[in-house]
Amino acid sequence: MTGSARATAAAMALLTGVPAGCARQATAKGPPPRVLLETAGGTIALSVEVARTPEARARGLMGRPHLDPDAGMIFLFGDDAPHSFWMKNTLIPLDIVFIGEDGRVAAVTEREPLSLRGDDGGVKSRYVLEVNGGWVRQHGVKPGDRVRFEHVLY
Repeated sequence: MTGSARATAAAMALLTGVPAGCARQATAKGPPPRVLLETAGGTIALSVEVARTPEARARGLMGRPHLDPDAGMIFLFGDDAPHSFWMKNTLIPLDIVFIGEDGRVAAVTEREPLSLRGDDGGVKSRYVLEVNGGWVRQHGVKPGDRVRFEHVLY
């Protein structure tokens, strides 16, 4: 990325409140990524940042003081396996949604900030979604619910 492109991404981040990496992703590849959860109460759309590299997955939402109400981070893995998450340096409570290779919610866990205890939901997952603490309960997300992706898997 050129210096001017980096500056543009940084300016967009300041204007929109979206981290520069997410702004760069949305402008470079078209529409912003979204995750849609199909629950008994209807379909819920979330704007997401995509953690597809080992570095992005390791960093996750660490150090963030805030996450917008209908925003999250989706972690993409190359295999359907137990993927453990901890809350080291994570400042906000999170709900973690483990999604199987079949595109269904396999498990949900509620996590408190700064915990060093790992948690894989007791299931294999191909994708993992992090959202604000209490979001899953508020929206009635349950194991078995269908998950769809828009502009995430490219």
